Amino acid sequence: MDVSVAYPFAKTGVVGKIGKGKPVVALRADIDALPVQEPEGVEYRSKNEGRMHACGHDAHMTMLLGAAKLLKQREQQLQGTVLLVFQPAEEGGAGADVMIKEGAIEGASAAFGFHVMPMWPTGQVALKTGTIMAGSLTFKFTVAGRGGHAAMPHLNIDPVPAAAALVQALQVLVSRETSPLGSAVLSITQLMTNSDADNIIPDHVTLRGTLRALTHEHMMLLKQRIEEAVPAVVSAFRCNGSVDWQLEHHPYYPPTVNDAGAAAFARGVAGSLLGSENVLETEPIMPGEDFSFFTMTVPSTFMFLGIRNETAGSVHNLHNANFKIDEGVLPIGAAMHASLAMEYLSRGQEGFGSKGSSSSSSGGSSREEL
Repeated sequence: MDVSVAYPFAKTGVVGKIGKGKPVVALRADIDALPVQEPEGVEYRSKNEGRMHACGHDAHMTMLLGAAKLLKQREQQLQGTVLLVFQPAEEGGAGADVMIKEGAIEGASAAFGFHVMPMWPTGQVALKTGTIMAGSLTFKFTVAGRGGHAAMPHLNIDPVPAAAALVQALQVLVSRETSPLGSAVLSITQLMTNSDADNIIPDHVTLRGTLRALTHEHMMLLKQRIEEAVPAVVSAFRCNGSVDWQLEHHPYYPPTVNDAGAAAFARGVAGSLLGSENVLETEPIMPGEDFSFFTMTVPSTFMFLGIRNETAGSVHNLHNANFKIDEGVLPIGAAMHASLAMEYLSRGQEGFGSKGSSSSSSGGSSREEL
């Protein structure tokens, strides 16, 4: 296609460039896979054992490549520059943050991205103004006691009941320290000890999980309260407790907050392409997304593209080994990307206004707070 390419960003990221001059708009597709494996026998099974695109990022890449072809064919009509951002490490490494810090979208005045979703039929788009996806943190708690023979618990300091109490106690932070009109999720997903013997009380218990909330401020409050609660709860059992937020493994993702002007603009473009009856208003959802770093940097909007199609077998949720794309979404996504870019550039420096009140008021400082 003879597209100018800059590489690498965030180790494996690529940025294509079509057109010239200002304004500049960024279109983003994430490119990483997950440690999941498709079932035996499916024709699209990954050639990399233990890895698959269980979150649809292969479709995101394909749609952005399709948009690149459409835009290249119309390059002479472009009234500015389109950046095609192929971004790694969405599933944990904050690749968006790294690419932006390395200058991948320098000069851009707007950005758009979307994610395939089996919650809506193919041919429909869902979005909203303001917060569309939650902020997220991962954690590892360690409860340390003193192990020994299970038949003589009085001679030991058992971390297991302390860990069990901690699981229960932390849910109070959601039920009693989160507004009934707000949302938060605190999920303990793993509980492990350093012993696999039935007759040994372990020295320590490790708990892992995830924390989600819809505002940066509430994320920081819950983070503080967890750091206070973990050692306090387990101390009642004579144990010590520590908190590791695993930021090197999975940096904090702020909530994804759609700019009001960008969301209205995207809604109009989607309606022109698909019909206004196929452009839906969605509630916020609690998964995290590092497109949030784009929304913190330039006026941006993130949308969901429906892929549900029972005939095509596209009914399973994201991160499931049976997840399957309805490939009918691919031309829709390519056309959506291209239409957003061309329509935005046709507006010149006018764009769609300033970021306004819907953008995160404290997002710019969130990196420094952790």
